[in-house]
Amino acid sequence: MTARNVLDENKRLVVEFYELAINQRKPAEATRKYIELPYRQHNPEVPDGPDGFIQFIGGMQKQHPKLKVAISKVLADGDLVVLHVHLTREPDDTGLAIAEFFRLKDAKIIEHWDVVQPVPATTASGNSMF
Repeated sequence: MTARNVLDENKRLVVEFYELAINQRKPAEATRKYIELPYRQHNPEVPDGPDGFIQFIGGMQKQHPKLKVAISKVLADGDLVVLHVHLTREPDDTGLAIAEFFRLKDAKIIEHWDVVQPVPATTASGNSMF
């Protein structure tokens, strides 16, 4: 497989994982299919390992039944895939802008970081965050 094909495959895997876990509301299935141990988590609210992810996402989904994500951008560099995501908890919610970073090894997710900020109603520039 060429380097370009590996990057495209890594992007595809991460998007499928994210969509399955969050929009399709199947975090346990997503972890079984796409995460490999040891899975390291850098979000300060989520413990290492697939169970931490399942509990965190499941809790968010239980608290916010209409939670959904829209992936705006997907970038890949080496073993890293980055998603630029708009998460909303309710239909009228301005939501959160999230940068999700995933590290892969042998076509499996093994590490995750994220940066989260609220989407403001207006911006100084007038530009959307997405």
